[in-house]
Amino acid sequence: MTQLAQTPRPDFAAPSAASSRETVGAKGRRIVGIDALRGLVMALMIVDHVREYFYLHAQVSDPVVISATPPSLFFTRFAAHLCAPVFVILTGVAAWLYGQRHGGRKAASSFLFKRGLFLLVLELTVINFAWTFTLLPRTYYFQVIGAIGLSMMVLSALLYLPRPALLTFALLVIFGHNLLDPIHFEAGQPGQALWALLHDRGFITLPWGAQLKTSYPVLPWMGVIALGFAVGPWFSSQVAPAMRRRRLLLASASSVGLFVLLRLINVYGEPLPWSPGATPMETVMSFVNLTKYPPSLDFLLLTLGVGAGLLALLDKAPASLTSTLAVFGAAPLFFYVVHLYLLHAMNKLALLTFGPNQGALFSLPNVSALWLMALLTTVPMWFACRAFAALKARSSSPWMSYL
Repeated sequence: MTQLAQTPRPDFAAPSAASSRETVGAKGRRIVGIDALRGLVMALMIVDHVREYFYLHAQVSDPVVISATPPSLFFTRFAAHLCAPVFVILTGVAAWLYGQRHGGRKAASSFLFKRGLFLLVLELTVINFAWTFTLLPRTYYFQVIGAIGLSMMVLSALLYLPRPALLTFALLVIFGHNLLDPIHFEAGQPGQALWALLHDRGFITLPWGAQLKTSYPVLPWMGVIALGFAVGPWFSSQVAPAMRRRRLLLASASSVGLFVLLRLINVYGEPLPWSPGATPMETVMSFVNLTKYPPSLDFLLLTLGVGAGLLALLDKAPASLTSTLAVFGAAPLFFYVVHLYLLHAMNKLALLTFGPNQGALFSLPNVSALWLMALLTTVPMWFACRAFAALKARSSSPWMSYL
């Protein structure tokens, strides 16, 4: 079970169709492109989670087995790879912006620790139930919401480092963590549980006999969230939008270019080397067939590079487009929780109504149907997010900021 999630978004009001690209507030300037990018990857996430619920008869591995995966399914999964890196790095950026608006590092640190702890609890309760519909499952899943939560808690301490030191930490983790790939611990060995949480997917035995599957080893994500905080000043109200876009485009070109170089060398950056396929399409698929759990260096270079380029483009995109996408970005955690319950309930209903058509599963007939169902699911979720964002804007409850 894989899942890509979004990070809670601190104190950003929901943009309306008439909102400008750069809205000036009492304590700073919101950049609507951030919400729009978050909304775009949330739409891609719906596609991936429809696949999780309605296309499990053709489940994909990590990395994908190319010989057993048609291109349509491969690139459907590939598109969703953008989600987690974008959410995590924007969490770091949002934490920096929060600190600027609410009193500096101390305020940002407190925000990160409390919200991170909240996300950890949410992951192991509300979100695990959404995936399993079981109150006391035998297996709990530590996935992207938990990884974001734990990364936020770690960043709450790291952000006191000088910015150059924090940036150095981020780059060392992102570029160096694949050196740790050969390290493994057998179940029951000292350190196995910690290592499974940090870098090596596995199972952790829980005191009451259940187990925790660490689907999202968290060490690389700590580097990504720290990188987001370190580049936070790019989004300061003192930085001209044109300058920010130039920096983002330069970062995008450098990151994608380095990905291509490392992939061509085929020595470091991705545990699975690429190789020429029987057809040009298979060769392309092999070249971009990257490891997500934990995210390899090449995976992060490509996805973060593409994300930076998209953010630069959305920063100057027509307001009609950005405001539409930003409706999702205005209520990301609400969206995440609700859409999981909605898709799971729809799958249960379809199974009861039509019966299984793929073994014990009810599955869609093809990838085109998968995308169509995702599109149809996006429409009610858009209206639900718009309504919730309006409610959140009107509410004075501090709990609303957690959602």
